[in-house]
Amino acid sequence: MTLHWTLTAVLGAVQPETGIGLPRDVSLNGHLSDWLTNVTHVFNIILFTIMCIWMGLACFRHGATHEAEYDRGDSARSIKIALMLSAVIFFVVDGNLFVNTINDLSTVWNYEAVEKKPDTLRIEVNAHQWAWDGRYAGPDGKFNTEDDVVVWNDFKVPVDTPIYVQLASTDVIHSFYLPNFRSKQDAVPGQVNPIWFQAKETGDFDIGCAQHCGTHHYKMKGLLSVVSKEEFQKWLKEASVNGQRAFDANDGAAHWGWDWKKY
Repeated sequence: MTLHWTLTAVLGAVQPETGIGLPRDVSLNGHLSDWLTNVTHVFNIILFTIMCIWMGLACFRHGATHEAEYDRGDSARSIKIALMLSAVIFFVVDGNLFVNTINDLSTVWNYEAVEKKPDTLRIEVNAHQWAWDGRYAGPDGKFNTEDDVVVWNDFKVPVDTPIYVQLASTDVIHSFYLPNFRSKQDAVPGQVNPIWFQAKETGDFDIGCAQHCGTHHYKMKGLLSVVSKEEFQKWLKEASVNGQRAFDANDGAAHWGWDWKKY
């Protein structure tokens, strides 16, 4: 029996990533974040290399025998060179990143468009020290009613489906972090923040908190299970029935849901 439970715990846990670098990307749009990161690294390496070569040549050409020449850098020539270099860096590096980022924000991270998709799954997540409480709307399509599905640190979502999450917090600032989906959003007391993602493959993936939220911050870890659409619908139906059985109208603390926010 001990061996059985040990194997279940090991095989059922999130499997460690292989290789170096970021965890593998299993999301629809994660490659966009990776592209920005990789391009930034390339430009940093290029600029760092140029700077090292420039400093090396300066040391080689102007050694101890070279008489020092003091320059405050306010000459017309120095200003022109500084402006030209700044313009090249800004338009080539920053301009490229800025244009692509604005394009992604307007096309991919468009919450209004995600909201209109008929197959979008909506989840409310309430963060607190030190756990993630989740709420799915039941068959009535409304939140904070008796057919809701309420979970604790263990979420299920269907593959190839937009997942729209609204985040809140009851105490301090937390950060809902999905490293395999390149997605992260703060849960802030007094407001509701949106985040959305879409999985391309099934599996179990970590949910972390990316804000230090207190002494037990290290314990604030959840599990996101991506399953087939058929398996998800079966689970949601059963969980909704169980939720109705466990519903207690007098348990005020359990009714933490909110009316879905429109953005």
